[in-house]
Amino acid sequence: MKLPAFDYACPATLAEALALLASRDDAKALAGGQSLVPMMAFRIASPSLLVDLRRLSDLRKIAIDTSGVRLGAMVRWRDIEDDARLNGAHPLLKAAVSHVAHYQIRNRGTVGGSIAHADPAAEMPGIAVTCDADIAVTGTRGARVICADDFFIAPLMTALAADEIITEIRLPAWPPRRRWGFREFSRRRGDFALAAAAVFFDVDDAGKAYNAHIGAIGVGDRPARLPAAEAEVNGQVVDIAISERAGRAASASVDPQSDIHASGAYRKSLIGTMVERALQSAAGMSAL
Repeated sequence: MKLPAFDYACPATLAEALALLASRDDAKALAGGQSLVPMMAFRIASPSLLVDLRRLSDLRKIAIDTSGVRLGAMVRWRDIEDDARLNGAHPLLKAAVSHVAHYQIRNRGTVGGSIAHADPAAEMPGIAVTCDADIAVTGTRGARVICADDFFIAPLMTALAADEIITEIRLPAWPPRRRWGFREFSRRRGDFALAAAAVFFDVDDAGKAYNAHIGAIGVGDRPARLPAAEAEVNGQVVDIAISERAGRAASASVDPQSDIHASGAYRKSLIGTMVERALQSAAGMSAL
């Protein structure tokens, strides 16, 4: 399908980009374009002005220090895959990114674009919520930081104002002894997840888990933590029985809707299996 008519601008500075966004009520920022352009082709979105952010080099950096990992909004999935520092600095992020679509998409799609698009089945919003990320945004009225759990409101809806641009995603520091797992199920490799689970926990000297974080992707109108499942893990040595209990708690915590891809009942059962297997992987067991 042909795209609707639109004007195009490619600013060289963030200030210029913000001014362009503020110049029209229906202007849209263009990051990787892997979601926005198809939406325009299907007339789901029809902005009169696209503001291409590709020349904003300051938004293409990955910074790692004692405070954690900072991903510029224009960092591409390929950049994350190619950065060996993230093997230790945030292995859960790297594992999740390997499930994003296909190579061609990962070569163009961006972190900020995925966060702003807010598809509840996408990996990056799920990682942001699971890992207590902060989303840094800048607009014509100034800058602010929004915690990921407050940023995502509903499918394709966020707390980002029309004249604001995401500049950075901030992930807290990752302790070297942290245990983690990621499991995703899709109809075909590269498709959006029917259900996915991102988990991590720390362990004390007795081998018991604490600070458990269990996130669900694709089974609600936004990514979400699952406190009931986390409660099954905290204070326990994670084994088969604990992972199964957490999986049952995860299933009981969600109420997904049916669609053309899967029934709600199937997704409800599936997220339990994904949590169970992710926890087993995190504990070093031979999960599928």
